[in-house]
Amino acid sequence: MSVIIGSRKTELYIDSVNVTEEVSSVILASAETESTFVSFAEALAGGGRDYILKIKLRQDTDTTSLWYVLWDAAGDDLTYEFWPNGGSPTPSESSPQFSGTVTISEPNGDLLGGEANVSPRIVQIAEVEWKCTDKPTLTTV
Repeated sequence: MSVIIGSRKTELYIDSVNVTEEVSSVILASAETESTFVSFAEALAGGGRDYILKIKLRQDTDTTSLWYVLWDAAGDDLTYEFWPNGGSPTPSESSPQFSGTVTISEPNGDLLGGEANVSPRIVQIAEVEWKCTDKPTLTTV
């Protein structure tokens, strides 16, 4: 059974709070570890990996917003759940869930503000890349 990831049903939880309404992009990325030590087990598996949760979020300075989390909790480790196909709180083969812990950090770039726009619907965004403390856990049942 194929489980194709769509582009409209994603849900994201940070520290058990649903922040789906505040994000326009959620990506789990991996990259080679920049470690000076690579174990034989890591070398056999192709090298160590770092995992990163990349998010585009709207700028909202309310103390209950995701933007405020990055402002107030920089350096803290918080849990996340990423449901790329949305769905029910119960993971399944057709609604897999990825979870783990990320270290909150401010972006290397725009934190607040942006360019002018005549549209009243446009909002300013920030882009963050939060390093996962370990490989994400995939849950399907």
